[in-house]
Amino acid sequence: MDISHIRNFCIIAHIDHGKSTLADRLLQMTGTIAERDMQEQILDSMDLERERGVTIKASAVRMSYTAQDGATYELNLIDTPGHVDFSYEVSRALQACEGALLVVDASQGIEAQTLANLYLAMEQDLEIIPVINKIDLPAALPDDVKQEVVDLLGIAPEAVLQVSAKTGAGVDAVLEAIVARVPPPKGRPGAPLRALIFDSHYDSYKGVVAYVRVVDGKIDRRDELRLMSNNTHIEPVEIGHFAPEMRTAQELTAAEVGYVATGLKTVRECRVGDTLTLWQGGAAEPLPGYEQAKPMVFASFYPVEGEDYADLRDALEKLQLNDASLVFQPETSQALNFGFRCGFLGLFHMEIIQERLEREYDLDIIATAPSVRYEVLMRTGQVVEIDRPSDLPDPGEVEEVREPWMRLQIFMPENYIGVVMDLVKRKHGEYIDTQYIDSSRIAIDCRMPLAEMIVDFYDRLKSITRGYASLDYHFDGYRPGKMVKLDVLVNKEAVDALAMIVHEDDAYHKGQRLVSRLKRLIPRQLFEVPIQAAVGSKVISRANVKALRKDVLAKCYGGDVTRKKKLLEQQKKGKKRMKMIGHVEVPQEAFMALLQLDDEN
Repeated sequence: MDISHIRNFCIIAHIDHGKSTLADRLLQMTGTIAERDMQEQILDSMDLERERGVTIKASAVRMSYTAQDGATYELNLIDTPGHVDFSYEVSRALQACEGALLVVDASQGIEAQTLANLYLAMEQDLEIIPVINKIDLPAALPDDVKQEVVDLLGIAPEAVLQVSAKTGAGVDAVLEAIVARVPPPKGRPGAPLRALIFDSHYDSYKGVVAYVRVVDGKIDRRDELRLMSNNTHIEPVEIGHFAPEMRTAQELTAAEVGYVATGLKTVRECRVGDTLTLWQGGAAEPLPGYEQAKPMVFASFYPVEGEDYADLRDALEKLQLNDASLVFQPETSQALNFGFRCGFLGLFHMEIIQERLEREYDLDIIATAPSVRYEVLMRTGQVVEIDRPSDLPDPGEVEEVREPWMRLQIFMPENYIGVVMDLVKRKHGEYIDTQYIDSSRIAIDCRMPLAEMIVDFYDRLKSITRGYASLDYHFDGYRPGKMVKLDVLVNKEAVDALAMIVHEDDAYHKGQRLVSRLKRLIPRQLFEVPIQAAVGSKVISRANVKALRKDVLAKCYGGDVTRKKKLLEQQKKGKKRMKMIGHVEVPQEAFMALLQLDDEN
C-alpha cells in the first residue's frame, strides 16, 4: 500500500461515551466484519470487558475504505480505554497514530477524562477530529455540547461532527474526515527497519505476540530480527495484521500497523516501548520509547493453597506481558506464607487483575488491602521508599514520613458543590480553585493524599452526586504528614498483612472500628481470641472473640457434683493448652474490612 493512502488513528473519550460502539460502526461500514459476525463491542474480546461495558485493553484493527474520490485507503484503528486507571494504555496507543477521534457524549458534554485524553493527544501533536456521539438520545443537547467543543479547541463549528454510533447516522462523514484530515504517516521505506512495539499478548503456541507500528523499512516473513534494548535474537513464527482477528501476511511495510509472533517464551525479553530492527544491518538508533508506568497502588496476592504459588507466579508473568503497567515481586508473610507484592495504576486496575487471575487462571487467592508508596526520611538523612506498612521503620529512627498527594479535577453540576467539598475535606483534601464550564456545570481543582483517595473516594463521589460527577487525577508530589503504623494483633500475634499506615489523628477511631469489624469476621475458636489494635507499644483498642464451649456435662445425668467439676477442670486445662499452640485463620473478609473503615462516617 502506498504510504500516502495509509491513515493511523485512535478513538479517545471519557468512559462510556461510546468509543467501542463507534468502532463497531466503522468496522461494519467498511465491510471489515461481515453482518453475520457482527456483535456489540466487537473489539472488546475479554469477558470482563463485555460484562463491565468498559474497554480495558487497547486493540488494533485494519480497515479498507474506498473514499468518495474513488481511492482506496488503509485505515488502522486503535480502540483505547477511557477509565482513568488505564490512561497508560491510551498514551501507548497514541504513539502509533497520527490522528485521534475525540468522542463526546451529546447528553453529558465534556468530562474529566475527555480533557485528560485530549491533552495526551495534543502532546503527541495528533490531528484531533471532534465527534459528538449519541445525538439520538432524548436528553441529547448536541448544539450546546458542540459549542463547548468549539470553545475548548478553538476550531470552526463545521469541523465538529455529529453522529449516532448506535444507529449509524453521520458515521460516513467520520470516515471521510479521517481520510481528509488525518495526515499520512511519515516513514522511510528504504531505511533500515525500525518498528515500535506498542502492545503485546502471550500465545501458548506462538509465544509473545508483539503489536508493532513499522516506522522505517519493512519486515519480511523470513527476516531475522532483534530487540534493540537487550539484543534478543528473534526468528518470527509469523507476521500479519489485525482484521480484527490475526491475519498472516508476507510483509509489513513502513507506516503499517500489525503484529510479529516472536516465539519468545519469557516475558521479560519483549518489552512494550522497545524497537524491533533487523539482526543483520539493522538501525543504529532505537525509536524514542515511552516512560515505564509508575504504579501508585500496592497490594499483596497470596494463594489460598500453598502449592498454587508457582501457578500464581506464572499467571502474573503472563498478565504482565499483556499489561506492562503491572509490577510484582515475591514476598512472605507470617500469616499468609508465600505470595507476591503487586503494584497497580489504581484500585480499578487492581480489581481487574484480581478478577483475571481468578477467572482466566482458575486461582483461588487472598488479596490484602491496598496501600501506597511512602518516602521515609531517616534521622541519618537517608530517604527510604516503602510500599508495605509492615516495612515502616521504628519511630525512633524516623525524622518524617512523606505521603503521595494527587491533583484532582472534579466535573459536576453546580448544585452538588457543598457535598463534594465536604467529602474532600473529610479526606484531608485541600481546595484550590473553581472554574465554571457553563451556566450549570463547574470544575473543582483540589489536592488530596493518595491513601485517602484510593479506598472509596470515587464510589462516594458518584454516590453523593447521583452519578453526575466525573474525576481525573495525576500525581502532584510527596508531602510530610503525621503518619503512624497501626498494627493488628490476633491472639497476641501481629498480622503483618493487616497493618496499615494512617494519619495520627485518625489512628484511634480507625483502630476501634477495625477491631469491632474483625470481631464479627474472625470465626470463633475453642479458646478465647483477643483482637488488639496498637500504635507502637501502645494498645489503643481491644475486643475478644468468645470461645466456643463444648458441653462436656451432657453425659452427666446425675451423680456427685465433684464429677462435673472434674470434667470442667479438664476442659479448662485443655483450652489453656490449645490457646498456647492454637492457630487462628484470618479470613479474606478481614483484609477487605480495611476498605470499609469509613462506612460508619
